Amino acid sequence: MTVRLHIAGPVATLTLDNPAKLNCFTVDMLAQLASHLETVEADPALRAVILTGEGEKAFCSGADINAWGGLSPADFARSWVRGGHRIFDRLARLSKPTIAALNGHAFGGGLELAAACDIRVITPKATIALPEAGVGIVPGWSGSQRLARLIPEGILKEMALFGRRIPADRLLQCGFVAEIAEDPRAAAQAIAEKAATLSPRATEITKAMIHAGRGEDQAALIEALGSAAIAASEDREEGVAAFQQKRKPEFPGT
Repeated sequence: MTVRLHIAGPVATLTLDNPAKLNCFTVDMLAQLASHLETVEADPALRAVILTGEGEKAFCSGADINAWGGLSPADFARSWVRGGHRIFDRLARLSKPTIAALNGHAFGGGLELAAACDIRVITPKATIALPEAGVGIVPGWSGSQRLARLIPEGILKEMALFGRRIPADRLLQCGFVAEIAEDPRAAAQAIAEKAATLSPRATEITKAMIHAGRGEDQAALIEALGSAAIAASEDREEGVAAFQQKRKPEFPGT
């Protein structure tokens, strides 16, 4: 497995494990990440998720050019870009709080992956970058969209238009990372353990409210919040009971 899932108590840790290639994404890694996200979402005992990379050099150096370089234009757009976007969106919508522990550099798709988490901690020596223009492509996994909501436009343009790397101290100043730590995994663990003491329903609904407030998937989020509210009603209990007992429901309106 090149994406490992480790569960310890209420905290799940996902580790990109392709250090020989600086944890760059392959097709298999995307599929494994998608599968692990569904496992994490389905486990009610889990209260927080950490995402990190193996080794000390890179959190994730982006997408492996060998994985997409030979694709036809149609397959590149449909399978690689849209597929990756769908998985990163799934991470962003995960009901549990997520922390990216940037143990090293985060470039391209790796930066977009970190941006899909709720907060980020970073090692002092790490930098971030969007090098896509250097190989003739553009950010395809939310680099020009989600990142634009998280960092100032000038910094985004420094990376995307001028190929500059942004160091950890500037990322802390602009709020993209919550903390600079010599051991970002340990820092992320401490944050996750704190999150695990909070009400899981309250954090889930609050996260959905925050996302809805900034215009992300408003229709789906409104339905999710409405469904969460009705799930606790006596009307729902009566409706289910009446259906199972094959009788006309008598809704109390509470």
